[in-house]
Amino acid sequence: MTTRDGVMDALAAVYDPELDEPITTLRFVSSCEVSADGDVQVALRLPTPQCAPNFAFLMAADARNAVRRLPGVRDVSVTLEDHYTGDEINAALHAGAGFTEAFPGETDDDELEALRELFLRKALVARQGRLCAALVGQGATDEWIEQMRVGDLPDGPEPRRCLELRAQLGIPADPDAAAFVTGDGVPLRAEDLGRWLRMARLIATSLEANGGICRALLQFRHGLADDPEEVRR
Repeated sequence: MTTRDGVMDALAAVYDPELDEPITTLRFVSSCEVSADGDVQVALRLPTPQCAPNFAFLMAADARNAVRRLPGVRDVSVTLEDHYTGDEINAALHAGAGFTEAFPGETDDDELEALRELFLRKALVARQGRLCAALVGQGATDEWIEQMRVGDLPDGPEPRRCLELRAQLGIPADPDAAAFVTGDGVPLRAEDLGRWLRMARLIATSLEANGGICRALLQFRHGLADDPEEVRR
């Protein structure tokens, strides 16, 4: 039987492609209703009505697909609220169409997926950079970082997300694969570590700043509390 908790768990695996954060922790899910027959209705809200249509479409489509994969789900409706292209996006979602059908003559679906991939690579570098910097802070040498394998990584949310991103990008993530790679999947070399860490820090700072702006805008726009119950993880 499909439950609201199960649907929210599925939505927690849907990430804002630009920020690399779950739409649940970003508080983009404004409502989630599940009927006894397995029909699911999800409403999404974004920080401003002018949020980029390409990213809005990706999140709404990803949310729909994530919920559809749940056992016991009969029908899924995902609606984007109060967005300047909401009518086009909602119509395409309802019809099961892609971005090209929603916005003829604009970016096609292949270009949209290429943009998604670009941000996945940025997210991978940022998260690996934080993880690597922590290890260096604990005394790891550049040479040791180069020799580390995936199987040597500590357990935790950051390493797990790094492996998820590598899987999405088709970068090897088996235990014997290099623990740290560039955004293109090339194993990191000791002599490049300092420059790579500086780049990773810049990307991470940008993602964190944009995430903070989005949270503040959403909170102000909808009058949300500082510690909302809907933020579950």
